[in-house]
Amino acid sequence: MRVLVLSPHHTDFLWLRSLLDSDPEMDPDVTWCPDLIDCDDLIRNASFDVIVWDCAFHGGDEASFLQYLSVSSDEKPVLALSAESPGERAPALLAEGASDYLSRSSLDYWAFARAVRCLWYRQQLSASAQGHLGRELATGVINRDLFFDRLQQALLRAERGGQRLALLHLNLDDFRSINESFGYQKSDQMIMKLAERLRRALRRVDSLMRIGGDELAIIIEKVEDSLDITRIIRKVVSALDDPLTVDGQTLVVSASLGVATYPESGDNAENLMRRANRAMFEAKRDPGTSYRFYDRQLHITAGYQLRLEADLRNALRGGELEVYYQPRVDLATEEVRGVECLLRWNHPQRGLVGPDEFIPVAERSGLIVPIGYWVIEQACKRLQESAGLGFPGLVFAVNLSFRQFHDRKMTETIFRIIFNANVDTSLLELELTESAMMHDPEYAQRCLRELNQLGISFALDDFGTGFSSLSNLQHLPISLVKIDKSFVQELGHSADAEHIIRAIISLSHSLQMSVVAEGVETEGQLEFLRQSHCDEVQGYYYARPMPWNDLVQFLTSRGQSACLQK
Repeated sequence: MRVLVLSPHHTDFLWLRSLLDSDPEMDPDVTWCPDLIDCDDLIRNASFDVIVWDCAFHGGDEASFLQYLSVSSDEKPVLALSAESPGERAPALLAEGASDYLSRSSLDYWAFARAVRCLWYRQQLSASAQGHLGRELATGVINRDLFFDRLQQALLRAERGGQRLALLHLNLDDFRSINESFGYQKSDQMIMKLAERLRRALRRVDSLMRIGGDELAIIIEKVEDSLDITRIIRKVVSALDDPLTVDGQTLVVSASLGVATYPESGDNAENLMRRANRAMFEAKRDPGTSYRFYDRQLHITAGYQLRLEADLRNALRGGELEVYYQPRVDLATEEVRGVECLLRWNHPQRGLVGPDEFIPVAERSGLIVPIGYWVIEQACKRLQESAGLGFPGLVFAVNLSFRQFHDRKMTETIFRIIFNANVDTSLLELELTESAMMHDPEYAQRCLRELNQLGISFALDDFGTGFSSLSNLQHLPISLVKIDKSFVQELGHSADAEHIIRAIISLSHSLQMSVVAEGVETEGQLEFLRQSHCDEVQGYYYARPMPWNDLVQFLTSRGQSACLQK
């Protein structure tokens, strides 16, 4: 038996190992890990039967660390140890994914060795069942009792953890014709290849089973909402779209998918399976690979999101996206110092789709990365034009999505855009939120420094809504802070909002940063910000976001100075 002990203290490891060594029936190979980095390396590159986890060992959040252990170790059993009594700690830890819990205060070799041994036996039985299931998939033998047992166990985990679960019932279309054309043996080989492809597309926590000659079932655990489910469906559909090659012959298959969710569609295995089956037969009405949700509202939501994503891909290629510009006004001079570039989508059927609706879709699908670069290109193009129109000092601010920092060629791509446009980089400002820097802070900071060396300035958007402090910002090349509109809109209604705004302005100025207030709509808000020495404002009081030609008219009508200084 291979046991991994996660504990920051070597004395605790020696104690726990001695408890296991005291059991004459066990001959364990016990490994100690005191460090989070080594933990990740060990779990990913070594094989353990049981993980013994001291609850003091985590990266700041017990629940997240338990989830990480479950996924990274391929759901190996975790025995949690802590000083509190089982009544205090066990329910929450078991709900979050621990397999068992023992209190250190009453721990002896008998209780500890028995708990580890029980988890080991349970893991061996599970591995045996999985191997049996794999052989069944390969040979075409179906064990429905085993499938319903797996589904029932998944439902119990979902209920215990207060989580949602989805069951996908997948039926291959016109499988009889495939059997007749290729024979039963090649048809089974095809299903084996398809199952292996689907397995690679799924997460580790998801289960795939063959429940009939032409039927597969997928149990999707630990999902938050219908959008999580659509991601899995998207991967399944994509796997089905690619042709299969069996014995030198190419097959193109389609399938009908029925989706039933817990708790909406049922609270036991039989009801969930029956309703997923019913949804699958509904999907049979549609040509090609298609899916249906048993729950109508979930079907509408998920289907709409998938269609919106497909339309958005076409929008980027088809020229349906447009940049609107909202002026930023200097409170001291009443001149427009800059504009924020905001994305709009003119959908051919739906008309103007709001950013609150399609930006989340773009971020979830990763489309926000190419779209973000396209907006920077448009901003550079307008920056060139503005000088010729008599507005040479106008600053163009572009929002950077957190997804942009997932692209390891971000600085290289932005540099290429700027180089090709041949613009004054001091007039280009990139706005980012605190969350954009949280994915990989070290990489994000390096990107900001590299881009800052090119002359680009940075603004922190929606400040006050996250968890950073201004003291942390002095280490970043940020020259401007934007006060979130939620605070501005509370002016006149909340004394706290007034105190917060004054504090942000004062601290920003002390760090040599300018301040822009968003969402200014009334004279009262404007006057308060002016008295509080806010530098610039942006909002409907002066102008809504507008197309480029309207912006040019707006600047001209205001008599904007052609000698605008940044």
